Amino acid sequence: MNYFINFGMPASKSGIEHAELKRKSLFDKHKEPYCFLLRDWSRDLHTNTANAGITDEHLINMFDYYQNTCHVDQAQLLPEEVDLGLKDLKYDDEYKRNRVLVSRADGRLAARINYVRETRQVVSTELFDGVENLYQVAFYDSRGFKSLIQWYTPDNKIGNEEWLTLDGRPVVKAFNKKGEDGKIKQTGWILTDRKGKRFQFDTIDAFFEHFINDVNESGKNVFILDRSLLADEALIHLDKPAYTVMHLHNSHAGDAQRPMDSVMNNNYEYALVNGAKYSAFVSATKKQAVDVTKRFPYITKSFDIPVGIVPDDVLNRQRILSKNRIFGKVIAVARIAPEKNLDNLVRAIAIVHKQTPEVTLDLYGYPDATNNYAEKKKIEKTIKELSLEDVVTFKGYTENLESAYNTAQIFGLTSIMEGFDLSLLEAISHGVVGVTYDVNYGPNEIVEDGVNGYVTPYGDIKALAEKIQSLFADKDKMQQMSTNAYESAKRYSEENVWHKWQNLLQDAEKTEGGVAK
Repeated sequence: MNYFINFGMPASKSGIEHAELKRKSLFDKHKEPYCFLLRDWSRDLHTNTANAGITDEHLINMFDYYQNTCHVDQAQLLPEEVDLGLKDLKYDDEYKRNRVLVSRADGRLAARINYVRETRQVVSTELFDGVENLYQVAFYDSRGFKSLIQWYTPDNKIGNEEWLTLDGRPVVKAFNKKGEDGKIKQTGWILTDRKGKRFQFDTIDAFFEHFINDVNESGKNVFILDRSLLADEALIHLDKPAYTVMHLHNSHAGDAQRPMDSVMNNNYEYALVNGAKYSAFVSATKKQAVDVTKRFPYITKSFDIPVGIVPDDVLNRQRILSKNRIFGKVIAVARIAPEKNLDNLVRAIAIVHKQTPEVTLDLYGYPDATNNYAEKKKIEKTIKELSLEDVVTFKGYTENLESAYNTAQIFGLTSIMEGFDLSLLEAISHGVVGVTYDVNYGPNEIVEDGVNGYVTPYGDIKALAEKIQSLFADKDKMQQMSTNAYESAKRYSEENVWHKWQNLLQDAEKTEGGVAK
């Protein structure tokens, strides 16, 4: 089996999740078996995976695995149907707050039952003792059963947590204690596995390593690690042989512009230092695959496989002429995060605006919450300073960017580093001209300077603005580059990318545990 390893499948996805889903579609088309191997518990996991087109047959979550809830039919659970173990209760539905207050006969609060407003499906229950102290919170899986119980301490902190089977038997327990810094943290895990054996782990990482070994009980599987820090150590400590793949979704170097001598990207440092213990490394670009083997010669197998795939129906659809797009429309699709460096793009647009007043910039992506959304606030301050309130618009996160790609003329990219940039490829495949910094890795390979866009010196805002302005000033050049953008997307066709995956899968068939037979 081919396993794709990740924390989860959130509703708001990063580039890594989008890359996994594109890989999934490719494996589906060619009937190659695969399964998402996900670590973290979430009540909405199966809702999110279903919305992403992932069926339960292609999904194993660590908690589901031991709770024996990998395959459970959807059921409706209403607040009035929850058994609280008490009699003579009064129910008061606070619809505007998405909850039901449950009181004892004498008026004392017994419980709060929280639900999804649209469906009234139960989300959680908060239970109170006879003197109205909160002592337990139970979370219900979106499929309609109690899954997780949190027991509260007298000082209103989460003490222990229990994950349950469908019949209410706890099989996973986590213990939370105060650390030396005074903060509550998980200090241990106890597992009762599917054979009734009990195991104790100090960390969730050790727990996850045990889980991967359970999944790999018969050996000879292919594990593709998409989140490096999740299982980089676990994959080199498997009990049975397997083909282990470290997928680099970003630059291996801390400074992407110095790939051969800068400090390593700390997300990949452990894997790179132990590179000889993996069966293979995968990079999304040819340039990075070459750089990785040059810098780390003990990594013997380095594949370049684009994470972006342009479906055949996209390649074959009717093309939109540049004159039929919104003149001056520039878009960027990225998290509003420091590494995306969108402040530079805003400043470039300010320069363009002086010559082309029609220019507008739409920023698609969810804001990074770090330091109270500091990066978005920084960009908002720049917009205000440059009087661009009517020019630059935050569009938020959206799954469907079809309309944005079909109406924009230019895709702008000013990242500090990239691993590929799926959004740039999607834009190119819709005829949007790319204007990007010369940044490793991906943008300077997807965009061919002077052909389907421009690659400008890294950090040179003025040069970026000049190239954008030159396109608005030359409609023929804009159209030619748009046509070339459509053509260049063929490099990332399903057939071409699948051929690269075949090379890796064929190598996996020849090897066992990373050692050639």
